[in-house]
Amino acid sequence: MIEKLTTQAIALLKQLIETESFSSEEDNTALLIEDWFKSHKIPFKRDHHNIWSTNKHFDDSKPTLLLNSHHDTVKPNNGYTKDPLKAIEEDGKLYGLGSNDAGGCLVSLIATFTYFYDKKDLNYNLVIVASAEEESSGPNGLNSMLSIIPKIDVAIVGEPTLMNLAIAEKGLVVFDAKVKGTAGHAAHPNKDNSIYNTIEVLKWFKDYQFARNSPVLGDVKMTVTQINAGKQHNAVPAEVDLVIDVRVNDKYTNQQIEEILIRKSPCTSIKARSLRLNSSSIPINHELVEAGIELGRETYGSPTLSDQSVLTCPSLKLGPGDSTRSHTADEFIYLAEIEEGVDLYIKLLEKVL
Repeated sequence: MIEKLTTQAIALLKQLIETESFSSEEDNTALLIEDWFKSHKIPFKRDHHNIWSTNKHFDDSKPTLLLNSHHDTVKPNNGYTKDPLKAIEEDGKLYGLGSNDAGGCLVSLIATFTYFYDKKDLNYNLVIVASAEEESSGPNGLNSMLSIIPKIDVAIVGEPTLMNLAIAEKGLVVFDAKVKGTAGHAAHPNKDNSIYNTIEVLKWFKDYQFARNSPVLGDVKMTVTQINAGKQHNAVPAEVDLVIDVRVNDKYTNQQIEEILIRKSPCTSIKARSLRLNSSSIPINHELVEAGIELGRETYGSPTLSDQSVLTCPSLKLGPGDSTRSHTADEFIYLAEIEEGVDLYIKLLEKVL
């Protein structure tokens, strides 16, 4: 049965690759996922472009385990030499947009859910959500499903981790900041040039160190990623706009990061765009983690953001593929990685279910 499900999962992934599903435009890939559940006679529901289902013998008295991955993709970059919307097999690799991030994870989890769907006397209920809008952190993704699906006690989020156990993930806060000065003609003296004032501000962001280091996620990482100022060559602008990307470890809440930057940064003003993309983690002694370690998988902390950020329960990031291939030109996943993914997901859950 596992071999058959794996073959079907790879076939589904090829269909997903060849169906455009940019973030918030996932209608047609949602239909493909619906077809999987219909063909396996599994009842499902749809909300926007999110497809979800529960195991056959769902029991309200039991804790619930969420299986989640996403079917949206980023837009292909200009470096592609292969058609990003064509599933191409070469030398054991399956090329195509979304193959690695996170199509391989999604189809492996769908196959795993199907394997356990009608099994009785499980220790956990299972809920699967094939979610939309992950790449854009949109309003109609997994975050919108949490009030619709049953209450979740723990989650496995499918993202490419080489099937190692990402037991923590950094959160993200994006800040908009201003550095002000005095506007004036470039020909005249100006001791309050907003662009020059920005030099010390940039140095502060470059050098500032947050006090709390995480054993799993390391330091909070703060990076100025955008600068915008001025419209004319002969006019000093009144202000400079900055964008700061902050990757938050599990020793701070996003609110604490905002409070620190408002209090300490030398900007004229600074404001967070959103505080909802939090860091996440699962205890090292959680049975899911212990089961993964027993299967020979390593633990680590992930610097990249996923739908874990909208969950408040313990969550584990785990999936086939390699994160370093995500969003790259000629994205691919090894077919053997999908085979391993289905096998290891099932073995992991057999230890706890």
